[in-house]
Amino acid sequence: MSAPAPVELRRSVEVAVDGTTLRVPEGTTILGACRSVGIEVPTLCELETLTPVNVCRLCVVEVEGSRALVPACSRAVEDKMAVSTTSERVLTSRRMVLELLASSVDLSRAGPEVRRWIDESGARPERHGPPAPPTGRDGAAAGHHDPPDGSTAATVSRPVLVDNPLYVRDYARCILCYKCVEACGEEAQSTFAIAVAGRGFDARISTEFAVPLTDSACVYCGNCVAVCPTGALVGSTEHELRETGRWDEARQQVTRTVCPYCGVGCNLELHVQDNRIVKVTSPLDHEVTRGNLCVKGRFGYSFAEGDPPEAGGDFQP
Repeated sequence: MSAPAPVELRRSVEVAVDGTTLRVPEGTTILGACRSVGIEVPTLCELETLTPVNVCRLCVVEVEGSRALVPACSRAVEDKMAVSTTSERVLTSRRMVLELLASSVDLSRAGPEVRRWIDESGARPERHGPPAPPTGRDGAAAGHHDPPDGSTAATVSRPVLVDNPLYVRDYARCILCYKCVEACGEEAQSTFAIAVAGRGFDARISTEFAVPLTDSACVYCGNCVAVCPTGALVGSTEHELRETGRWDEARQQVTRTVCPYCGVGCNLELHVQDNRIVKVTSPLDHEVTRGNLCVKGRFGYSFAEGDPPEAGGDFQP
């Protein structure tokens, strides 16, 4: 029998967060340190199973001695570091980011915490004016952006894309958090079916050469759907129920089980409403899946309800 692998011991460092002194393992992020003592730092682009990409800028904090605010999701703590999550600079930055996001993107289906952050920060997205009409971002020239007229707020409005029976893309809700790109890339699926196209305000999530999703490298695993924080990517069943006003998470029961399709042992969380499976997710803390599933695990559940094979839940890409 081989010897057990040695346990890696990390030295701890002392850090002060909002006046509270604590010790955390070296390499811990500021965000991780804050969470360890129950201090909330808002973030939209961070997920524990993905590498931080520092794009939403909502989690910036003030570090004593630092010229600029720093992203808490990726900046590691240092010994004797002093961090403020509620300084005037931090609160002003947070309010500005939330205003810019909410004035240009539809955040109505983001988590309830986003609405709370907007209210608590005093953000007023409406002061930027009413939303401007759609501009056709998919046909925009790279690097070119028409200046706003000053009376309306530029938006990322785009038509809802329904081109497959499994999930819907509503990029008017996309904040370019990069989570879907990471989940489709080497962080999880390694399919690389999507990336960011365009520049500046006209940047958007796109398939390679902007081909239809059905002609792309997409394997319909839905891992991009699972990590989306704003409802820009959502399963077709959930989209249908939301559009008709029947989606009600308060009435849903979540049951953990094991995927029936193969022997890998992926864990599923079945979201059931009115005796119908309306969504399938996977727990982030499960060592096999870490939130990821294949097309069958995430969407192939219609057989449990007696639906015919051609139903959307058993779609074969």
